[in-house]
Amino acid sequence: MNSSSSVNNSADPSSKKPMLWINPGRTAAALPGNSWAGKQIGEKDIHDANSRFLRFSSVLRTLFPELDKSNGIIESPLFRVPTLQSELGLPMNCGMLFIKADHTLPIAGSIKARGGIHEVLEFAEHIGLENGLITSTDPSNLISPTGKQLLSQYRVAVGSTGNLGLSIGVIASALGFETTVHMSADAKEWKKKRLRDRGVNVVEHEGDYAAAVAAGRAEAEKDAYCHFVDDESSFSLFSGYSAAALTLKKQLAEQAITIDADHPLFVYVPCGVGGAPGGIAFGLAHVFGPNVHCFFAEPTASACFLVAMMDRSGSNPSVYDRGLDNRTEADGLAVPQASECAVAVMRPVLSGVFTVEDETLFKHVHTAAITENLRIEPSAAAAFDGPHWLACSAQGSEYLAHHKLLPYLANSIHVIWTTGGLFVPDMEYDKFFERGARSNVNSQA
Repeated sequence: MNSSSSVNNSADPSSKKPMLWINPGRTAAALPGNSWAGKQIGEKDIHDANSRFLRFSSVLRTLFPELDKSNGIIESPLFRVPTLQSELGLPMNCGMLFIKADHTLPIAGSIKARGGIHEVLEFAEHIGLENGLITSTDPSNLISPTGKQLLSQYRVAVGSTGNLGLSIGVIASALGFETTVHMSADAKEWKKKRLRDRGVNVVEHEGDYAAAVAAGRAEAEKDAYCHFVDDESSFSLFSGYSAAALTLKKQLAEQAITIDADHPLFVYVPCGVGGAPGGIAFGLAHVFGPNVHCFFAEPTASACFLVAMMDRSGSNPSVYDRGLDNRTEADGLAVPQASECAVAVMRPVLSGVFTVEDETLFKHVHTAAITENLRIEPSAAAAFDGPHWLACSAQGSEYLAHHKLLPYLANSIHVIWTTGGLFVPDMEYDKFFERGARSNVNSQA
C-alpha cells in the first residue's frame, strides 16, 4: 500500500536554491525495489557481498599493510558528535547525531572503497574460479605468482569524477590488472596524479562525468578481456555499498543503541549518480525495515537524483533538462544524470532529497574541523544540513507528522555519512578549510 505523503513538493530544482523534497512514493513497508535491470535482488545480495569481503580479508591484508589492525576488513568508525550537532542546529531534544566516517576508509579514502573494491574482487574471483586457480572459499592464490600472471592478462576500466576512479585504480592495479580510469574535466588533479603514481592509465576527457563513462564503456566493449565498472548500472558496485548496513547495525548495538518504531534512525548521505547512497539505503532498509529513513544530499547545480525522482515520465531527465549547469566544487557529486537502476530501487523507500549550495559545503568543511577534528572534502559535507532540514523545516515537520514520528524524535538517532577526504593533499585541504573559515566569518558578520 502506498502511504503517499501530504507534504507540499512545489519547490523547483531549477531555482538553484537549497530545498528539501519529500518522496511521496515511500510506501508503508518502506522496502526498496527488488529488480535491477531485470535481475531480482534482495537481502541475500547484501550478505553475499559481506561474505566476499570476509573471504578476501587475508588477500587485502597482504596487499595493503594498513589493514593489519582491522585484519583485512575495510570499515569506518561510527561516533557521536555533540559539538557538531549544536553547530548544525539540531536541538538536543531531537535525538543524537553521529558521523559514519567513510571519509577515513583505508585504501581509497572514500565511500567508493566499498563498491569499487567489491566489484574488482568479484571480477578477480570469477576469473580465478573459471580457471581453477582458487576455490569458492579461499581466493588467496590470486596473489600468487601464477595468480598475478593470470590477472595481468585482463583489463579493468572505469569512468569517474575522482573517488571511484581512485578506488578501482588502487585495487585493480594491486591485483595485477592493467587499469584505465577515464576521468571527466571536473576531476581534481591530485586524484589523477595519485592514480598515475600507481601505474594506472588515466585518460582525461573534456566533457562531464557522463561523457567520461560513455567513453570508457565504448572502449571496453571493443576488448573481450576488459571489464568495465559501470557506475550507472553495476549491481556489483551497488551490493558492495549495501554491506555497510550490517556493520552499522553492529556498531549501533555495540553502543547499546536500539533501532525500532520508538527509536527511529535517520540517515543522510551525499549523492552523485546514486549507486553509493542507493546501495547504503538498500542495505539499511533490509536491515532496519521502515524504522530507517534515508535522505540523499546533492549540490543545487547537480541535483540529478532529485530531478529523476521528481519526474514521472519515465524519461530519466538530466539536470541540463531542468536548467541546471552541473557546475559544482563537489567533484564527486558533479553528475548530470542519475542511475535509472538506482532510482527505480529507491522509489518505494527513499524518504527525500535535499540540496546544498557550494559555499555551504566549505562552511561545513571548516565547522567539521573545528568542532570534531574531522578532515573531509567538500562533497563529503553535502549531507550536513539534513538533520536541520528534518527537525526545523516545514517540510521536515510534515514528514515527521505524516509518518507519526514526532512523539519519538527525542529518541531518534541521526547519522551523517561522510564520504571522502582521507587522501586530500594538505595544500588542497588548507584551501577548503580557509575558504570555509572566510565564509563562516562573513555569514556571522
